[in-house]
Amino acid sequence: MLTRWMIAFGLLLAALAGPAAAHTRSESHTNWTINGAMIQVDVDVPELEARRLTVHGELPSKAFFLDYFAHHLGATIGETPCPAAVTPRMVAANPGFLRAEYIFDCPTTKALNLHFSGLFEHIPTHVDFAEIQLANGDFVEQLFTSDVRSINADAQSGNEFRAAGFVQFIGMGIMHIFTGVDHMSFLLGLVLLARRLKDLLFIVTGFTIGHSLTLALAVTGVIRPHAEFIDALVALTIALVGVESIVLTQKNPVRVALAAGAVLMAIWILRMMGIGMLPPLLLLGAALFTVCYLMISGVVHDMGRLRLVVTLIFGLVHGFGFASDLLKDRLPVEKLAEILVGFNLGVEIGQISVVLCIVGLVALLRRLKLATPRPITVDLVASGLVGIGMFWFIGRSFISG
Repeated sequence: MLTRWMIAFGLLLAALAGPAAAHTRSESHTNWTINGAMIQVDVDVPELEARRLTVHGELPSKAFFLDYFAHHLGATIGETPCPAAVTPRMVAANPGFLRAEYIFDCPTTKALNLHFSGLFEHIPTHVDFAEIQLANGDFVEQLFTSDVRSINADAQSGNEFRAAGFVQFIGMGIMHIFTGVDHMSFLLGLVLLARRLKDLLFIVTGFTIGHSLTLALAVTGVIRPHAEFIDALVALTIALVGVESIVLTQKNPVRVALAAGAVLMAIWILRMMGIGMLPPLLLLGAALFTVCYLMISGVVHDMGRLRLVVTLIFGLVHGFGFASDLLKDRLPVEKLAEILVGFNLGVEIGQISVVLCIVGLVALLRRLKLATPRPITVDLVASGLVGIGMFWFIGRSFISG
């Protein structure tokens, strides 16, 4: 009966997660080029966010998309809107994104303001990462939020651009964790695996080292992974930490490991038949790693140091996911250190806050004697993580964007 309840609980969580939860955060990217009185704006929006603009969640038509952002971005001289110089048009975009180009012809640059208000009425926590190229070739970064929808771009009046600084990048990192359902789920899974404070320290240390390394490698351009592949692997890590928790309580690693490997091999077979989008070698590697890891976790008595290595590997995957916020634009070389340190520090603050909140909640429930026995709690929560993780992984393996 308990097993059936666990399965139903996992499936329920997976259904409630829905496709929208598969995205790490609500964001868009704009590139503003100021060339005299001509202002060109390119707006990049993930297809998942663009679907929020329609009633039934379908991908908006090009005409609808162009018209929507024509009313939600632009340049003004004082309170007077700058007219469009040409008809807005859709331009080539990366897979899973929609990109549109707008050009405005302002009579002067005095009292020039740049505006962006897209998607805020649908997602108040939405963030637009704006990169502004000045006439002299310099770049300035700015964050548009529901509270900051306009930038005074009139340098002649003494109101210089206010570049996104260190504190703002810390805030981006924190919000990346707090608005990222998949990363929050993974952190919950890591807490489940920690039976002692020492285990938790090993886990957090390994994860921090891993994601810090790949975040730096990705943003500096040393490695440029496919975002859609990383999203799928992030989902798989969620399922794996859930499965490992079940293995540790059920003491039956062989059957669970083989079942998990069989699921991945089935996806590999479908991929070899032309169904799916993940590379076959990636699926084979994931299957082999999954089976070996679950087999080892079920027989090793002290997993602390080994889990440091494993969570480091998981951190490598999540680091690429963290970097997705920063890879959509050309980042100025002179700001990379500030961006990396600030964003990564924000991620650390966010994930430590989540871990402490979970641990604190558990301690409070135990003190109030409201907590269920640990094996039952772990199995229920872990089964939910497995359901959510596999739901996202399968969806991201076969659906682009």
